[in-house]
Amino acid sequence: MNANELRKKYLEFFKERGHQIVPSGSLIPENDPTTLFTGSGMQPMIPYLMGEKHPLGGRIADSQKSFRAGDIEEVGDNRHTTFFEMLGNWSLGDYFKKEQIGWMFEFLTKEIGLDPKKIYVTVFRGDESLKISRDDESVVYWQELFKSINVEALAVDNAEIGGMQNGRIFYYPVEKNWWSRAGVPNNMPLGEPGGPDSEMFWDFGVELKIHENSQWRNQPCHVNCDCGRFLEIGNNVFMQYIKTQTGFELLKQQNVDFGGGLERILAAINGNPDMFLTDIFAKAKAEIEKLSGKKYEDNKEAFRVILDHLRAATFLIADGAYPGNKDQGYFVRRLIRRAVRFAHKLGIENNFCSDIAKIYIKYYQDAYTDLLEKSENIFEELEKEEEKFRKTLEKGLKEFDKAVGNFLSINEEGDFLEINDNEDKLTISRELSGKIVFNLYATYGFPIELIREIAKEKNIKIDEEKFKEEFAKHQELSRTASAGKFKGGLADHSEKITALHTATHLMLAGLRRVLGENVHQKGSNITEERIRFDFSHSDKMTEEQKKAVEDYVNEAINSKTDIVIEEMTLDEAREKGAEGAFENKYGERVKVYFIAGFSNEICGGPHVRNTGDIEGVFKIKKEESSSAGVRRIKAVVE
Repeated sequence: MNANELRKKYLEFFKERGHQIVPSGSLIPENDPTTLFTGSGMQPMIPYLMGEKHPLGGRIADSQKSFRAGDIEEVGDNRHTTFFEMLGNWSLGDYFKKEQIGWMFEFLTKEIGLDPKKIYVTVFRGDESLKISRDDESVVYWQELFKSINVEALAVDNAEIGGMQNGRIFYYPVEKNWWSRAGVPNNMPLGEPGGPDSEMFWDFGVELKIHENSQWRNQPCHVNCDCGRFLEIGNNVFMQYIKTQTGFELLKQQNVDFGGGLERILAAINGNPDMFLTDIFAKAKAEIEKLSGKKYEDNKEAFRVILDHLRAATFLIADGAYPGNKDQGYFVRRLIRRAVRFAHKLGIENNFCSDIAKIYIKYYQDAYTDLLEKSENIFEELEKEEEKFRKTLEKGLKEFDKAVGNFLSINEEGDFLEINDNEDKLTISRELSGKIVFNLYATYGFPIELIREIAKEKNIKIDEEKFKEEFAKHQELSRTASAGKFKGGLADHSEKITALHTATHLMLAGLRRVLGENVHQKGSNITEERIRFDFSHSDKMTEEQKKAVEDYVNEAINSKTDIVIEEMTLDEAREKGAEGAFENKYGERVKVYFIAGFSNEICGGPHVRNTGDIEGVFKIKKEESSSAGVRRIKAVVE
């Protein structure tokens, strides 16, 4: 079974069980300033998990594109990818644990034919401090299902201490079997939904436990030990709770949020834990072997980085994230540059990124038609970034080698000699000074992440403290500095952001009135302080045009017009002239927000009840180019 067949089987399975199938949302979240990317299947569903009525009802399923920036440096093993597809189904106040567990067992064992004897399950141990008991209910349902096919399903606790203990169902604490977008309960912001989960693992066989690795040699093996034997393939989240000032309270409705990694389930079907051996990567892998003259089996880390990073960059560019120095663009640039650096290690000296992108676009074009529509733009951005970085890479590597060349190598272990002026003798050192590192970064444009990677490969340390002192004068979006920003949290529906979001609708309507019907939304980011809005337009706006848009929005605010919400089919919305840059996110039924005389737009975000609730004067602070054919406005309501 290939990936396209698996996706189709999953969606058809849940469609037959009363679920409405919706398209994947964008990798760039709408109206959520707390996170840069859609990193989970549930992210676009948060308003509905909180109780808002979904236009399509209480049973939804999809395959959601996802990207996790925090996994960039993890790519290189057989199970980490930055981009992935999350097969998802939701019950929004409809069915709950019994139905979900039964359907997943049926899908995995009957629909796609996985051997139930190789499936293991985990459940929530309970937590007294949270005043939430352990999930014995799920255990009962799992045991009944395994018993129906004559498989013993003993439930055991403390597997992390006692090992497998002949168990098939395992209790784990909040760190393993509690799910919210922000992680464990202590990290959850107020208002974030979460709950216990029941995860499913595939056993690739005890022979795959990495015995020779001392880290695991003398430790008990269990499904969550990361020894290489087990792989999580799906997670049934029972979204029951919401975090409040006083602890956890039950949500108004009991929800189910299932997420199953498409690539991981494929690996289970293949019976091989290496996700890069699935059909998804086959043709791209063959092309890299052809270009480099090297084999995947002999160069797994480099191949995996290239395969993952260029697939992720292809999808991100298609969703409007172009290589750059800030926000989403920073990570797209980093993905492309890491791919080029590892290609350089394989001996690929010519531009190749767009060739790999073409392979991915052809593979995914039926499931994600926008890839083909935006292919020329994708190729252009990849080629520009690769060409630019190859020059930087060549200079940076020369300077790095020059800096290391000042050391005198004395042995194969990677030790180096350098002069110690105080004692006038040679001493062993493996450290590059912070000034040298910063010079590589600032003068030659060599990314700090690559400097760290190359230094690690050569067993050389970096004087991080001195580098940080030099670096503190400059702004760079490093992984450490930005970890909090990208881990995510509940989409912000505060009064201020709700007002600015509504003002954004009015601004788009004003732009279309002033500049023409060619204007469409290309992206937005709204915080409590400002609106940032990207739109399709080639020319710089004149002062008169900006003033006309401001006047349009302020006239709407001052008119104190009620906002009318109607649910209708997508075709009906189009017939009524509704604008909707994100219409592919909502499926066949959508919500349309009417501001009579001013705006008519498809949306799923928060809005004020009356334009007068925006309370202030709309002002465009800046208008500039964002990328080819795209302009960017920064605006406020004061």
